[in-house]
Amino acid sequence: MTTTKTITLRRPDDWHVHLRDGAVMKAVLPWTAQLYGRAIVMPNLKPPITTVTAAEAYRERILAELPAENKTFTPLMTCYLTDNLEPSEIKLGKEKGVFSAAKLYPAGATTNSEHGVTDIQNIYPVLEMMQEVDLPLLIHGEVVDPAIDIFDREAVFIERVLQPLLRDFPELRIVSEHITTSAAVDFISAQSDRVGATITTHHLMINRNAIFKGGIRPHMYCLPIAKREEHRLALRRAATSGDSHFFLGTDTAPHLTPLKENACGCAGIFNSPNTMECLAQVFEEEGALDHLEGFASVHGARFYGLPLNEDRITLEKIPPDLPSEVLVPELGEAIQVFTPPEPMSWRLK
Repeated sequence: MTTTKTITLRRPDDWHVHLRDGAVMKAVLPWTAQLYGRAIVMPNLKPPITTVTAAEAYRERILAELPAENKTFTPLMTCYLTDNLEPSEIKLGKEKGVFSAAKLYPAGATTNSEHGVTDIQNIYPVLEMMQEVDLPLLIHGEVVDPAIDIFDREAVFIERVLQPLLRDFPELRIVSEHITTSAAVDFISAQSDRVGATITTHHLMINRNAIFKGGIRPHMYCLPIAKREEHRLALRRAATSGDSHFFLGTDTAPHLTPLKENACGCAGIFNSPNTMECLAQVFEEEGALDHLEGFASVHGARFYGLPLNEDRITLEKIPPDLPSEVLVPELGEAIQVFTPPEPMSWRLK
């Protein structure tokens, strides 16, 4: 008789999640809350979360929509950095325990980033305050320059922005989010433990060919955009290596199907319903299932100085029955779930 193979690990955390707001948040929140102990919630709403008051109100809206069985989930709020944000707002958010981090969006880099930072020098006073109060800086690490090819924006950002930041703010904790290139892997792995990087499940599973397989595949379009196969393999090596610089940030980004499937489709991949199934697949393929708990449940918590989750989850070696879409009943629309490029062989028990 064949024995079902199982993996038991600490409950994971998601260090980069988009919950949106209103009806969409209500539809997608259970998929994050039922799995993760905590999640860093992105602030790029309309209008963006730029004040302590706005972050507190957003947190209350999230908590109000938590299903009864998921009340132990903790949303960790972030501040959206703008050119004119006052350092005092950062200090207040840290003192009140509202801000767990602040997010740097270069203006125009991704969804709802039009209020972001136009020049890194504009926020140096804010970064000085963040360093003083020990609030992590989360970076969408791409330059916004029409002269730079979209596939090169991450590497150029490292050279133009990230290296000077590390020089000018030697005590600031920094996360380079959703990295996509071998250049980022090499750079982050060479830094001290005050620098980390998140990696998404979809960037571990697809390269840029997935966007154009048999035609335009809008549900495979995200920012940062998927890169060449050599970069995907570098990300897999980093995630499965056991190196504590790297930890899970799904960048799960729900958009209604009509907003993805149009002449100017939104960037973002909604992957929260199948994250752990995808990770188990990747780590098994890389012969690194013993490093899955570190990547998903340990490295991020330690970077943020938070206790590890005490409860456990179990995965079993059985093909999963996963949804292809999540309905948003109040809007009469759906959000398509990330479709892995190969059949899955693990499921949450």
